[in-house]
Order: sequence, then structure tokens, then C-alpha cells
Amino acid sequence: MAHKGLKFGIFLAPFHRLGENPTLAIGRDLELIEWIDHLGYDEAWIGEHHSAGWETIAAPELIIAAAAERTRHIRLGSGVTSLPYHHPLLVANRFVQLDHMTRGRTMLGCGPGALPSDAYMLGIEPVDQRRRMDEALDAIMALLRGDEPVSMKTDWFEMREARLHLTPYSDPHFTIAVASTLTPAAMQVAGKHGLGVLSLGAGIPGGPEMLAGQWKIAEEAAAKHGRQMDRREWRIVVNMHVAEDDEEALAQVRKGERLETVTYFEDTLGRPPGRSDNPLREGVALGTTLIGSPETVTRGIERLIGYSGGGIGGVMFRANEWASREQIQKSYELFARYVMPRFQGSLDSIIASNEWARSNRRTIFGPNVAAIRKAYTDAGRDVPEDFRQRTPGARDVAD
Repeated sequence: MAHKGLKFGIFLAPFHRLGENPTLAIGRDLELIEWIDHLGYDEAWIGEHHSAGWETIAAPELIIAAAAERTRHIRLGSGVTSLPYHHPLLVANRFVQLDHMTRGRTMLGCGPGALPSDAYMLGIEPVDQRRRMDEALDAIMALLRGDEPVSMKTDWFEMREARLHLTPYSDPHFTIAVASTLTPAAMQVAGKHGLGVLSLGAGIPGGPEMLAGQWKIAEEAAAKHGRQMDRREWRIVVNMHVAEDDEEALAQVRKGERLETVTYFEDTLGRPPGRSDNPLREGVALGTTLIGSPETVTRGIERLIGYSGGGIGGVMFRANEWASREQIQKSYELFARYVMPRFQGSLDSIIASNEWARSNRRTIFGPNVAAIRKAYTDAGRDVPEDFRQRTPGARDVAD
């Protein structure tokens, strides 16, 4: 299929409701990464936040280091490191070290900072955040190239003949992706350096329809700077929950979704209330939410790929806790068993082999049935009465 080899994973902000034991919540995050590593998911991106009570991981690097020791295959990234909050030399050195510690399984996600309350505590004005991200990424990419020592001075950081202490383990360096919602700024920065993209805007109303246009912005910026964009490094972030059928899936997440949306995004962060009486069904209909049976979720992913205008590299699922722990684990398992293979090419040869055997059963199984009959008659024994029913192809041979 055209999108064979699609990557799947989680975008772990995380979202933990108020009133829960935060120590256990962090442990549950690590447990989830272990579980999806076992199931064969490709990536986990871990967020950085410092306020507002729900998104309680302050240092994704620490989670990456801990998860790396508990997993075997999954790649681990920051989702995202808020570049305006950190000196770029320290960001580069931390992720180079993780690149070595994980033997190439580390990824760096970059963003300007999602929560205004974080930037406020750090004395950073919202109008400066995207500019600072751009400046920090310029410095990080220069350090990773290692052509020469980097000297750079801005109004918020300075580097004097800076160089990396270690060179990256990965060649030429670890995966880097820029988080994008709806504004063109992030796509322009990604294009400027030819980096990957984490499209968080796909999960909000109108987001899927904007995907193709967003990618075009990145390609135009890349061409302007002599770079090329790679769709295989484009990841779309959406909500997902799978159950045996559509109604069961919707019922499992309805209460949790309302709790998170109203108490966190609306009451705490000030997002305007939604207009729909049934936002989950509306999200499924609009393609911004993947909730339902494996078949429904498969169709939703196909739809997102269609909106992209040429293909994507992966789909990351926003690791919410809308359902119970057991239902969440089952959801990821169902997706891995029945949806993931359809987009990774692992079913193609199995289905083809089955179809070949079915269409050729008369000629292939016929001689074997005849040989079994002969074995009975050569031994002077009667062929069992139920031989036709018990032996593949017997009825065809007899007919």
C-alpha cells in the first residue's frame, strides 16, 4: 500500500487529573511506555511543563533515561523541549548524551512553550517565544554540524567559541522535529533546517483540512534555504481510543473527555467552551478524533493521510487518560493487533498466501487427499466415513 511503513506512537504530555497521586501517575507513564514497546509501537514523545497542575513532567530527559532502561526498541523523544526556557548549548549536550545512552533511540522535539503560565514564571513575554525558539534552533543545529566553534549572542543567551563535548551517536545526529499547531511559524522553522514536524493541530476543528497547506509552507521555506522536507519525518498527533465496537469505545471515554476538557482546557487554561452537544461524535465525523472499532479507526487514519496531500510518516496518539487503566491498555493492544499491521505492510504476504491457497485448493490439496486414501487402502483398512469433513480438500477431490 502507498503508506507502507507508517510509524505509530504516543504523545505523552501527560494529562493527569487533579486529585490523583502524582508519584503513581509518573510511574503509570513509564508503565505505558513499557507496554507499547512490548506491543511494537515505534515512538514515545514526552512533554515538558511547569504549571497548571495536569501536565506534571518537568524534565522529559529524565523520563527518557528511565524508559530507555525499561524498553528494548521504542524510540524516545521530548514532546517537546521548550527551547526558550533553556540555553541551547545545554539542550544540545543533554540530547547528545541521551543519544549515546540510548544507542540512537533519542529524539528531540522542539517548541516555543505551550503554557503561558510557564513563560510568565520565567519572565518571558509571549511575543518573544517563537523568535527565541528560532534562535535556539539555529544555535543547536550549528553545534550539531560541528563545522567550527559557534559564537552567537542574542538578548537572552550567548555562546563564545562553543562546541559539543561529545559528537552525536546517531549519524549525522538524532531525529529532530518541530511542534506545529496552526500558525506558519513552526513550519517555517522546520523548513529552514529541513527537520521533521509534529502536527498537533490535526486534532482540533479545521486542523485536518489545513494539513496540506501547512506542509506546503514548510516545503517553501526549505527551498528558500536550500533544504528538503521529508514526509517520512512528518508526524500527526490526534486522540485515539479503540474498543470492540464504536459505541463501546465512545462510552468508555465520554466521561473522562468531558472532565479533562471542562476542568483543564476550559476552566484552567481559558479555552472557550465547545459548541457541540456531543464533541466526541463530532470529532470522529470531522476526522480530528479516532475513536471506535478497529475498522472505524482505520478509516480515520486513511482520511488523515488523504488530507495530507501526499502522505505522512507517522501518527502519534495523544496519551490521555479518558478511560480506565485497563481499557487504555486494551485500546493500545487492539490497535497494535488489528490496525497497525494494515499500515505497515505486515499483512500483505499473509493475505496473499491465504488467497493463493484458497484459489488453488483443488490442485494443491487434491493429491494429498488421494495419497491419504491410498495409505488406508494399501494397509487394508477402510477409509473413515467422516474423512471428507475432517480432511482439507477431501470434498473437492471426491466431487
